[in-house]
Amino acid sequence: MVKRHHPTPPLLGSRNSRLNVIRRGVLRSYRSDLYHFLVTLSWPGFLALITLSYVAANTLFALAYLAGGDCIENAQPGSFRDTFVFSVQTMATIGYGSMYPRTNYAHGLVALEALVGLLGFAMGTGIMFARFSLPTARVLFSRVAVIAPYDGVPTLMFRTANQRDNFILEAQVRVTLVRNEVTKEGHFMRRFYDLQLVRRETPIFALSWTVMHQIDETSPLYNATPESLAEAETELVITLTGTDESVSQTLHTRHAFLSSEILWNMRFVDILSRMPDGRRLVDYTHFHDVMPV
Repeated sequence: MVKRHHPTPPLLGSRNSRLNVIRRGVLRSYRSDLYHFLVTLSWPGFLALITLSYVAANTLFALAYLAGGDCIENAQPGSFRDTFVFSVQTMATIGYGSMYPRTNYAHGLVALEALVGLLGFAMGTGIMFARFSLPTARVLFSRVAVIAPYDGVPTLMFRTANQRDNFILEAQVRVTLVRNEVTKEGHFMRRFYDLQLVRRETPIFALSWTVMHQIDETSPLYNATPESLAEAETELVITLTGTDESVSQTLHTRHAFLSSEILWNMRFVDILSRMPDGRRLVDYTHFHDVMPV
């Protein structure tokens, strides 16, 4: 007897391309992979973490100066505000001169804090540069994919477009069909199929690109219906890679279509036209629009 399974959520849980997977039994420690964590953290989270770390470090050193008694010249004894301001000046190597260490204890803390500040700013600057220098793709995908006759053959199609005013060189696209299957032995599995495309790569990706897969006898979509795709919880996973002409770096992006986002007997509205002066016009306001065949 085949076991019943709960509906499988999409592999890409949202349009930010994060895996919709819960990992169990794998040790996950941010300390062992801190660089990757800091590089992949969102910008608001990264800035909040940097601010929190900066305030926490200065607070710890301010408390350490307070523990040394009256060890800072021109600072009010027991004033956390003055020791915190002195810590900020020391860590940032500002040194206004109104407050300075007066004991060996304070001199030792100043030396330690200067070292911590130097290393912290160096690492923070490096991570900030790494985040800014990461190549990102601004590639637009149509909200839906369609299946309609093309040259007499049922064809799966979706649109993609380069949103920047430059070229993506040697762009390559790969489409993978993912669906639930049960083997003859009754084992449930999530199986992947690579779809053969009419054109898998283009030397220059500048405007729009309609990716097409012909559904013939060799296609895993052959004899498929909207109901069968929904029952198998079918998903299309798309990856696109290329070289950004402006920075000469490899970039990549991902997208996914659920079975409910695959429309049958529909085609995309034409978005290419020509201006009176002969230039081509791409109307992205209708990029996602479809119409019946």
